[in-house]
Amino acid sequence: MSRIVIDARRLLCPMPVIRVQDQVATLAPGTLVDVICTDPGALNDIPMWCRINGHEVVETVSKGGEYTVVLRLAEQDP
Repeated sequence: MSRIVIDARRLLCPMPVIRVQDQVATLAPGTLVDVICTDPGALNDIPMWCRINGHEVVETVSKGGEYTVVLRLAEQDP
């Protein structure tokens, strides 16, 4: 299983979600994605996007003004 990091620091809503969406399109199912943000709204926006698209939120972490959302990519419909 692979793991990548998406740096969405200093981006405001909706840009962290758009950055994730663009990257996910190129990744294999099962990939773990660590999204690092400074916009606290991402703690709601990215999990909501995951629910809509069938991805799993594995963990959310808030530390020192940065927020990390870890997600696992689901199988995509053909």
